[in-house]
Amino acid sequence: MATAVSSHDSTKVRTREIDLTHAASAVAYAAIVVGTYLTFGFLYYYAAYEKLITDGGTMPAPLAKTFAGSFIASFPGTNVAWVLIGIVEATVAIGLVASLLTGEFLPSRHKPLLLSSLGISMVALGALAFGENMTGGFATVAELFSYFTGTAVIIVLILLMPPYRRTRWLSNLSSRTTHE
Repeated sequence: MATAVSSHDSTKVRTREIDLTHAASAVAYAAIVVGTYLTFGFLYYYAAYEKLITDGGTMPAPLAKTFAGSFIASFPGTNVAWVLIGIVEATVAIGLVASLLTGEFLPSRHKPLLLSSLGISMVALGALAFGENMTGGFATVAELFSYFTGTAVIIVLILLMPPYRRTRWLSNLSSRTTHE
């Protein structure tokens, strides 16, 4: 003999599904945002610090040697190029700090500083790839291209999350989940 499920029981199940979906979306949002700030923040902070402070704006001799006779060596010069890349990297790190200070990490806030910082990081990666292409460092170019692509994926992912999408953004990406 089959038992019928009352509408009250199905409402409880539906409410539990909504609560779990909301919790999963919140946990995923937090993990992605924290991971993005930690990864990009420390990556660009330490890269800029090394170029501008540790190296004092002077490209390390072994690296400068690879640019000998190239366009970069003649204009703007290896040290100027090193400082310019350091400034771009510092801009990314400062933009990320500004994003944190303005509360862009909150789901209800738009993220213009975060998205701009990620875009500027793509400029830094492009400049590094340009230099590596010039010196024949094709394996490094391939790595930089994967970082560039990964950054583009992070930008798209951020645009799929709140406030650009509904709070239960994760369930909206699945066609199996019913929407309210």
